[in-house]
Formats: sequence, structure tokens, C-alpha cells
Amino acid sequence: MKAYVITLTDDNDSIQGARTLVESAKKHENTFNIHTFDAVTPEQVDTLMKHWDLRWNWPWDTGDIDLQSGIFKQAYLTSNKNRRIACFLSHYKLWQECASTNQSLMIFEHDAIILKKMLWEKLEDCGFQVIGLNDPRRATRKSEVYHEAVQKQDGFCVAAPKIDLDNIAQGLAGNSAYYIKPEGAKKLIELVDEYGAWPNDAIMCRQLMPRRLGQVKNYMTTIQRMVSTTTN
Repeated sequence: MKAYVITLTDDNDSIQGARTLVESAKKHENTFNIHTFDAVTPEQVDTLMKHWDLRWNWPWDTGDIDLQSGIFKQAYLTSNKNRRIACFLSHYKLWQECASTNQSLMIFEHDAIILKKMLWEKLEDCGFQVIGLNDPRRATRKSEVYHEAVQKQDGFCVAAPKIDLDNIAQGLAGNSAYYIKPEGAKKLIELVDEYGAWPNDAIMCRQLMPRRLGQVKNYMTTIQRMVSTTTN
């Protein structure tokens, strides 16, 4: 198992957030190393999209229905579109590594913080292909609904719950901390080939990945309070 923290290496807040994450892992006696993963920058977007022959297929101004999946694609308003795409590409690059090396990864964004010893061996034994580690409270929409639905289930690792209408993409409680197995990474790459590039938390949804998304019941991470690097 390898662990990465996606870090903007020219951004002091991102660097400090990544350091805080690493320190939190040590504080709770985690022995694995968390490696810095250089985040894709807006300037790299066009080159990487061409390299992988990807097309962005999510609206910027007006929401619409994806006719193939039936999912409503809510427009992502942003002044810098390439920041949104770069965020997706950072995760996509790690999915590619997971699939090509056939090795599970623990993926963090720089605003994650670890709450306890990470039982990654138990994560590997879970029957899900992608497993959310985050405390949903204050980390996702309808967070209390998500939290209550998780706590009603039995087990170390439970199914990521349904919290909204069938046509609303829903998956993990934020994508700032998750464990991904090669089977999950390969499925996500297939979905991007089929549907185009979507925001990473939208393409990783229960509608497109039925019975593949899990959530630890005893939350292992939460989020630091930091300024978003993708919404400006």
C-alpha cells in the first residue's frame, strides 16, 4: 500500500496543509510514508488532456441531463476552469498509477487530517473497491443524512449511502481521503473513457459504480479548514 497527498508545490497553504497531514499520521502511530504528489497545474491541463485523449464533459454555466446515465450535471461556476480540470487530472493520474501497478493506494488531498491509526489491512479486506475515510460532517452536502445512514449500518466498512434523488451524482463524503484498489481505479478509467472527464467526485458516484463504493464507519480522517484551490 502506498499513500499520497496531492500538493500544490508552489502554494504555501497547500504545502503546510500536506505537512499537517503527515504530522497527524505520525501522531497516531501510523508507520506508512505519505508521499507528496505534485498536483496538476492549470498550465498542464491542455497537454495532459491531449496526452490521454480526454474530453471534459461537465457543464460550466447551465446544468443539463446526461442522457446516457440519466444523471443531472449541475454546472460548476468558476472563474478558472482549468483549476477544476487540474483537480480531476491529479486524481486521474493516481488512478492510472493504481491500475498500472496493480497496487492499492491511499489518496489524500492537502486539506485532509488523520484522526487515528489507519487500519489499511482491514481496508484491503473490505469488499468495496473505493472506500471513503472521511467524517462526512461538514465535509459534504447533506452531511448529517450521510452520517446517520452510515451509522445505521453494521461493520467496519459499510456501503456509501444514498442521500439524494436517483439522478443526483452521489458517492463518498468528499474526495479528500479515500482508499482505492486496482479494480476501482480501472473502473474509473473505463468510466472516463465512456462518459468523458467529470469532476472526480461526480464520476466516482454510486450510480456509475454500484456496490463498489464503501465508507469506514469509524471515521479515520476529517478536513482541515483551508481555502479551496479549485473554486476560484
